[in-house]
Amino acid sequence: MTVYGIGLGPGDADLVTVKGKRLLESAAVVYSPGRLSRTVALNHVPEERIGDLDFPMTRDPDELRRAWKEAAAEVAARADTEDVAFVTLGDPNVYSTFGHLRRTLDAFHPEVDLEVVPGVSAMTAFTTALGVEIESGTGLALREAANGSAPTGPDRMVLFKVTDAPATHEKLTEAGYDVRFGRRLFMEQGETVVTDDPDELAERDYYTLAYAEREGVERDVATAAFDGVESGGSA
Repeated sequence: MTVYGIGLGPGDADLVTVKGKRLLESAAVVYSPGRLSRTVALNHVPEERIGDLDFPMTRDPDELRRAWKEAAAEVAARADTEDVAFVTLGDPNVYSTFGHLRRTLDAFHPEVDLEVVPGVSAMTAFTTALGVEIESGTGLALREAANGSAPTGPDRMVLFKVTDAPATHEKLTEAGYDVRFGRRLFMEQGETVVTDDPDELAERDYYTLAYAEREGVERDVATAAFDGVESGGSA
């Protein structure tokens, strides 16, 4: 049978894809690696079909490998006779725990069939929530910015895991970037915040993102000439 890695989207149960919802409803068991993904999944499957996997709160690589081997063994055993799902927020292949399960299954249970079902990624949901358009022909970089770090270089960046927004904001503005933040966007748990003021996000939260754009970046698209034109005017 098949193990489906299903992306649940950014946290709003209504943003699960049609295919993802169909497979969740048909899977014999749905494994969730965290509380938030479990909450979203429960909008589509009854609690008795939610499977629990034990992941220790550690960065020790040996402990983590042991935990993933145990998780993969349980998932593979269920998938021997039934279709099962493993869910993550966002997309399974973008900053997701599913990659650990996939690699472990490939290494120790190669007989298991795997299929990835894309989800709305936090990156695209974030730019939509902020009204940011990434036009055709432009680039967008994806970076982590935990503990006050502030990567620079690309003209446009989406930053994940912004756990110290004031420190990251200070470094990016000094480097010539305009910065906006979003916290717990499209999530049913916690307060949603969209702001230019990092002091509003002084309390650390793993689910904080930032969009950084270098000051003075020009948009090389024909309709950019319409920006600022009043209704009925000409450019």
